[in-house]
Amino acid sequence: MFDSPHRRFNPLTQEWVLVSPHRARRPWQGQVEKTSIENLPHYDPTCYLCPGNERAGGLRNPVYTDTFAFDNDFAALLPTAAASVENEEVPILTREAVDPPGEPTRLDSVRASLLTAVAEHGQCKVVCFSPRHDLTLPELDLPAIENVITTWARESAKLAALKFIQYVQVFENKGAAMGCSNPHPHSQLWAQSRLPNEIIKESASQAAYLMDNGRPLLIDYLEEEHKRPERILAANHHFTALVPFWAVWPFEVLVSANRPCAYLTDLSPDEVRSLADIFKQITTRYDNLFETSFPYSMGFHQAPCDGQPHPEWVLHAHFYPPLLRSATVRKFMVGYEMLAMPQRDITPEAAAERLRSVSSVHYRLR
Repeated sequence: MFDSPHRRFNPLTQEWVLVSPHRARRPWQGQVEKTSIENLPHYDPTCYLCPGNERAGGLRNPVYTDTFAFDNDFAALLPTAAASVENEEVPILTREAVDPPGEPTRLDSVRASLLTAVAEHGQCKVVCFSPRHDLTLPELDLPAIENVITTWARESAKLAALKFIQYVQVFENKGAAMGCSNPHPHSQLWAQSRLPNEIIKESASQAAYLMDNGRPLLIDYLEEEHKRPERILAANHHFTALVPFWAVWPFEVLVSANRPCAYLTDLSPDEVRSLADIFKQITTRYDNLFETSFPYSMGFHQAPCDGQPHPEWVLHAHFYPPLLRSATVRKFMVGYEMLAMPQRDITPEAAAERLRSVSSVHYRLR
């Protein structure tokens, strides 16, 4: 069945992906990407994220020696909006503007509700992984990666404690192919006053599954995957990394906790160490696949920070890398993917086998 076109269901988002394995044999004459710069300096005096340098917003970085977290100088969300805008849905055209008082309701007043703007506020932070301008996650040692994860947890907790925040998104865009504007290895946290789209979908799916089955969705999914390890890339006592059955991106990876836990702050020191080990393994295999600094977008999905218990939630991270055939050929989400549904050529099983087959020692260290 998996050798011919078929659809696969994603129970986390309730969406489908089209898999077309035969298309992996088609010739490629499309766009070829530039490879990333491999020989970055330890310190770049022109980099606005390096220690001691002036940032683009005019502030100066301290001479930091491990991780460094600061408020984003060009944040997409602003906390000041919380004080200046009511936390209500506000139509662009109000009913009163369409129908003067005392006038009967017209069809136009119904149409007005289709144009709705909602105030959104929050806070955005940046976390530099280390003072080194040239070391990405797979090139850091395990204690340094543990420190990054601990910083993500600490900064998430600070943001979640703000009374108007409902969700905190931790993410990293690595590489110019994923829109990263500065090569100094760093990540971001965006905290906002409402749940974003993907979390709304995952919350509903996980809550419904728990109600129907009495167990968390991702715990049951991991149990199924461990019965047939063809998609598993790495596992330890606390975490599992795999190419999900429903993967959309060519070498997409899901990293999930092996127990129900809602937040990064729920992790014990042993679990942080295990997660760091999994992250190092996965990102090293990514780089080794095409012997390049492998671009991706990675993000943790934590439970909403709404003050409610979330027994349905299992902490997990998604890796979405674009590279398809080589360091210079990427997967584009265009045409059918934008207008109909996601589609992939290489099967998740083939992608997992290719990632497992590469060395666990980073190619720059061999």
